[in-house]
Amino acid sequence: MFNKILIANRGEIALRILRAARDLGIKTVAVHSTADTSAKHVRLADEAICIGPPAAADSYLNIPNIIAAAEIAQADAIHPGYGFLSENARFAEIVEEHKITWIGPSPAHIRMMGDKVEAKRTAVRLGLPVVPGSDGPVENVAEARAVAEEFGYPVLVKASAGGGGRGMKVVENAAMLEGAFTQARQEAKAAFGYDTVYIEKYLGNPRHIEFQIFGDGKGNAIHLGERDCSIQRRHQKLIEESPSPIISAAERATMGERCAKAMADLGYRGAGTIEFLWEDGAFFFIEMNTRLQVEHPVTEAVTGVDLVAEQFRVAAGLPMSVTQTDISFRGHAIECRINAEDPASFAPSPGTVTDWHTPGGLGVRVDSALYSGYRVPPYYDSLIAKLIVHAETRDLAIARMSRALEEMVIGGIKTTGPLHQRLMTEPDFRSGNYSIKWLEALLAKQK
Repeated sequence: MFNKILIANRGEIALRILRAARDLGIKTVAVHSTADTSAKHVRLADEAICIGPPAAADSYLNIPNIIAAAEIAQADAIHPGYGFLSENARFAEIVEEHKITWIGPSPAHIRMMGDKVEAKRTAVRLGLPVVPGSDGPVENVAEARAVAEEFGYPVLVKASAGGGGRGMKVVENAAMLEGAFTQARQEAKAAFGYDTVYIEKYLGNPRHIEFQIFGDGKGNAIHLGERDCSIQRRHQKLIEESPSPIISAAERATMGERCAKAMADLGYRGAGTIEFLWEDGAFFFIEMNTRLQVEHPVTEAVTGVDLVAEQFRVAAGLPMSVTQTDISFRGHAIECRINAEDPASFAPSPGTVTDWHTPGGLGVRVDSALYSGYRVPPYYDSLIAKLIVHAETRDLAIARMSRALEEMVIGGIKTTGPLHQRLMTEPDFRSGNYSIKWLEALLAKQK
């Protein structure tokens, strides 16, 4: 096992990694921008190194500075967390070139799955069901029109890189195609550096279901069930739960086994998430995330597996501590993402946290880097806390989440906590009758 790791991230995920490392007796090195000098991960790490000014491009995305910090601290390995450089294949290569262990999938697999066109081709090769659409990039409007006519409107024009809804346009009819195609390419170029797009059949009202997988890089892989991430706003997840209210045990086993076999065949190493749209009983692959997910705690809650500890083990060349036969699913877990945003307008709300009280009790977990007096900076993602509950049944999990949200106090800034409290009372949520379009339709109705 490692002696010392560098955590190339910030906020709650940096703390999550730090705590898992400490449980295993591994020393930690925190890197931070000047805006994060007083951050909790900086205070709790064994060592801390400033890597640049507040802007992420000059600090958390500054590869030379991160490598220099790792060399100065003599770290054995680097864990990238999620976001920032976690799915940057070139960063992973540079880490390995400097004889530092990369705690994540191989650079080749990161690159393969980071290009959505190549990821879709790989999914087909591995026997996973995909959304009907173009076989590869679509180069011009004439080609786009031919694909759209083949599969029928509506279609979705999508950037082959990135995520979060950027470079993604729904095209309802032929008259909209040229404008949407041009806009998608422009957005993709601006957001991701290149304008490659492809086209898929647009599904009317699907769920977003993802399977957590884990491989040892030696031809063995397991799945740890699914998460339902359908409650989204502008393609950003707000609530995740496991298991999904609409997936049967038989469906879970069948699709989970297909995902695990695909990753075993690929020789995949570490944690990963295979994401699907689900509609009318059918799964359609959309992408794979080659990293730890924000919502990984709900999987940990229902399986009892520490995914970060498993990442350390596999990266160190050790076997996974569990096999597929060891995995069982107990109860129900829900995660609410608490963002520093106005709960009505979703405008960012950075500032000083004047009060901070975390809920407690059986089955309640809070992943957060907040403390009273901490100043939430305006430079980074607005996620400030994840509230996770686990219970024997979904109904009890919802009741427990409602109670925990009522107990949570975050003073001095606005947060999305009140929105989550309201969502816990919505009949459609309580019955599990929702899709990826549900939340935006609800919010539009309530304006």
